[in-house]
Parts: sequence; C-alpha cells; structure tokens
Amino acid sequence: MKYKPLYVGLSLMLILGVLLTACAPATQAPAVEVPEEPAGEEVTYDFAAALAAMEGKVFSTGPSGESPTPASEVTLTDEELEQIKAMNATAAIVLHYAGNDWSTAQVAGLQYQFEKMGIEVIAITDANFKTEKQVADIETVLAKNPNIIVSIPVDPVATSAAYKAAADQGVKIVFMDNIAANLEQGKDYVSVVSADNYGNGVAAAHLMAKYVGGAGKIGIVYHEADFFVTRQRYEAFKKTIADNYPEIEIVEEQGIAGPDFAGDGEKAASAMLTKHADLKGIWGVWDVPAEGILAAARTMGREDLVITTIDLGLNAAIEIAKGGIIKGLGAQRPFDQGVTEAILAGYGLLGKEAPPYVALYALPVEKDNIMAAWETVYHADPPQSLVDAAK
Repeated sequence: MKYKPLYVGLSLMLILGVLLTACAPATQAPAVEVPEEPAGEEVTYDFAAALAAMEGKVFSTGPSGESPTPASEVTLTDEELEQIKAMNATAAIVLHYAGNDWSTAQVAGLQYQFEKMGIEVIAITDANFKTEKQVADIETVLAKNPNIIVSIPVDPVATSAAYKAAADQGVKIVFMDNIAANLEQGKDYVSVVSADNYGNGVAAAHLMAKYVGGAGKIGIVYHEADFFVTRQRYEAFKKTIADNYPEIEIVEEQGIAGPDFAGDGEKAASAMLTKHADLKGIWGVWDVPAEGILAAARTMGREDLVITTIDLGLNAAIEIAKGGIIKGLGAQRPFDQGVTEAILAGYGLLGKEAPPYVALYALPVEKDNIMAAWETVYHADPPQSLVDAAK
C-alpha cells in the first residue's frame, strides 16, 4: 500500500472527546498534524518526535476525575520518618492478581519502602481477579488488625463494603490504580496511586502505527471488565489511532475476562487472524494477554504480525529485545508506584494531608531502549535472559 504523503509536526490536541466513560486525560496528548499535502512530495510520520513529546507528562485523570499530582511531590521528612518508625505499624497488601511481573514489582517497591519506615508487612494476598476471594481476603486481613492496607479492588462496587469496614476500623487505606465505590478520600482512604494508563495507551498506539507503517487493518484485545485502568488504556489506544492515523482501520475488537488471560488472548487473536487474513497488527491490553496473541501469531505462521501492549513483563521484553513480533509497549513503573503508595500510607499514619490522585508518567519502550527501560522500571539490572535476547 502506498501511504498518503503527510507532513508531520507535533501538536498537543485536546483529548476530551467521546470516551466510553468519564476518564478524560489530565493534559493534552501528543498528536500528529496533517497539513496540506504538497504535490510530488512524500513525507512519513515522525513517530520518534510524537513519542518523545510524551516524556514527563501525565495524560490520565483519577478514577473520579482528579487532576494528577506527580509522585516526585510525595515525600516524608527525616523527622516524619522517625515518627512513623516509633509507631511500630503493620501493613497488609491485598492484591487483585499476583500472577505477573507488575504485581511482583509493586510488592517489591512496597516492601522496600515499608522497611525504611519501620513498618512490618504482615500479609500479602492474591484474589486471582475474583471478587468474592478479595472480600474474604480483606476480612481475613482485618482480623490481624493492620494499621495499613494497600490494595487494588477487583470490582469497585462489589468490594466497597469490605473496604468501608476496614476504614471504619481505623485502617489507613491506600489504593493502587482504582478506588472502591462510595468511599471518601481523606476520610475513608488516604489516596490512590497509578501509572499513567491513558498515556501508556497513547504510547502503544503510536508504536503500533510506527511498525505497521501508518496504514492497514489492526485488531484489539481489551479487558472485558469494569476496571478503570484497563479501560483507560483501551480508550486511549483507540482514540489515538482514530485521531492521528486515518489509514489505520480497527476492524475487530474482542474482550477477555480471564483469569486465563494468556489463553483468552490466544483464542481471541486466533479468531481475528482467521477472519482477517490481511490483519497487520493486534494490540493487547497488557503483557499477559499479549503473550497469548504472540502464541497465536506463531501457531498461524504470522511472524509478520505487529503486537504492541502495556507493561514491561519479562517475556514481552525478551520478544522486543530480539526484534520479534512484539514490537513495543507502554511501560508502567510499578516499583516506584509501590514506593509512593508506602509513603502515602505514612501520610495516613501521621494525619498528613495527601493529594487525592498521584500518577507516574508513561514510558514508551521498544528495542532501542529496552535495557534502560528495564532498569528504570524494576530498579535492577536486566536478567541474563534479556541480555542474551538483545544479542
């Protein structure tokens, strides 16, 4: 296909259009301008500039439309740290799902910072994306009388009463990514900390456009659940493609509910590739479903397929490093997110006023920056398997 000649520049176009839910970005996302086409000239999109324009900016708003506060502004003084250490506080980490590198890094960041604050982690639970299991986990944890709970609700409505019971017991709650329904910030919970999920969706869309050459048919595998952060990614990806790449057509969308997200991703991708033999790319809502999309592509002999996603899991990183089918992704910074959540828990113990929504900006990742990105995301050297893949 011959691409329509375009001059490319950077602009900041307002991302406040039609969204599936009210989670408009807090600032403008980088977009690609489409000026008049001069006769006889052919110019390509400047994808590098579009991605570079995202650096240091947060495009998400909070679950209730809150403006983001940078994580760098969340700090404790030496005196405050000593006050917290003297409390001999305890904390529980109540996860929605522990089966990925993101959750592992979150827990590592929380444990690292809690240790510095003299706070003992007395429980870490995994609901495996099951609402009833998370409610039971909260009830079990409350019997241990923790001072702090750091958690991400599987279902904001169905888990609300359990979190409210914890708040009424005096537990300082800090949420990851999303909040339970009908809870009041500053009264029932301290704050919510998130990656820039909207920004990561924007990054994944620009990377998809880059590797399909700005044109062609693509598919989407999204998270079929009332889950704020995955919905943000999905909306951002679709809107960025629609607003900036008129020759890219989203021809198929399939939702997955889990808990076998890799298997569901593989089934969805297989169906898409069977139906659309000319499909050039598929976006996966995070790295585990993307691994399923990757498996489907290999099974069907589609080594030419382009996959982009969210989250820098090891398997996705290895595929990017070796120049494989997964070409790029928007990375969260879960270790830093965990550190920030622990500090905000300290705010709760001290009665210190906390911002309602704290966010960490998105990190676009592709082969050229995979090693540096790993160190940024995990605060660790790349594992040998990733080093070997990059060779």
